[in-house]
Amino acid sequence: MNIAIDLPTIWAFIIAFAVFMYVVMDGFDLGLGMLFPLFPAKEDRDVIMNSVAPVWDGNETWLVLGGGGLMAAFPLAYAVLMPALYTPMIAMLIGLIFRGVAFEFRWRTLQSDRNRWDTAFAGGSLLAALAQGIALGAILQGVPVAGRHYGGGWWDWLTPFSILTGLSVVAGYSLLGATWLVMKTEGALRERAYHLSWRLLFATLAAIGAVSLATPFLQNAYAERWFAWPNVMLTAQVPLAVAIVTVLLIVNLKNRHDYRPFFLTLLLFALSYAGLGISMWPYVVPNSITIWQAAAPEKSLTVMLVGVAVLVPLILAYTSWAYWVFRGKVQAGSGYH
Repeated sequence: MNIAIDLPTIWAFIIAFAVFMYVVMDGFDLGLGMLFPLFPAKEDRDVIMNSVAPVWDGNETWLVLGGGGLMAAFPLAYAVLMPALYTPMIAMLIGLIFRGVAFEFRWRTLQSDRNRWDTAFAGGSLLAALAQGIALGAILQGVPVAGRHYGGGWWDWLTPFSILTGLSVVAGYSLLGATWLVMKTEGALRERAYHLSWRLLFATLAAIGAVSLATPFLQNAYAERWFAWPNVMLTAQVPLAVAIVTVLLIVNLKNRHDYRPFFLTLLLFALSYAGLGISMWPYVVPNSITIWQAAAPEKSLTVMLVGVAVLVPLILAYTSWAYWVFRGKVQAGSGYH
């Protein structure tokens, strides 16, 4: 008995998983960078840095896997999307470079120079997060396709909706960063993070609501996937789950739990990501190119799948080990550096 294996679908889920892992794992790194100006004391900034120093660069692995996987598994989609997103992608890479360099150099300079690297760390984090959100919005609103090529202009990505998604990602990453600090720090720093978490939670919820309300009006296909019968029986569970997670997050912040707010925020991101998947499926370029149209030859997908079957468990294993080894609270005067 022959069992048909839908390799493009498998690869779509692999890339979606890699991108999600990057979003949640590098998201709180970038969130910490954006929160950096709100903690002017050197001791606080050192603790914030040390809370992610052992793991931050390993989180970038998922970005490489997601981007490289898109190019290898769906070359047509990569060829169409990259020219459409050159500007936000270049901005993101510049931000990540400044963030990464500042992360290491601030420990090896005088105090006056350290302040400059702190500014580069915060600015690079903000630029990278904003660019990622803008790129997401540009994809969701639709990318013009002419034959097998990008058919739009240099600035088509810049719209009110893409700015909205950019600001939404900034708010969400900042919430991840604040709840990470709640989990990893003590004393006055943790108290400050608690207060920031409340404000950022409501900012993130407002952003989720605004994007969710705007998305169905971008294209009729989005509205049909969300509201057409019987799809609505399934899709309605997503906002319901968001409401439940939100209540749990509010309760746990009110009860001043250390660990639960961070993991509930991750769950909030997962539900938002699921909503994104509902809107786009089965297109990799919305309403223009499906995953099957964009897929590489079957033999290529098969060979790469063998490699990924070995690589992804290894990445998960060493990432889990790193987080386990450096678990617990980070105290002033101790840490990776």
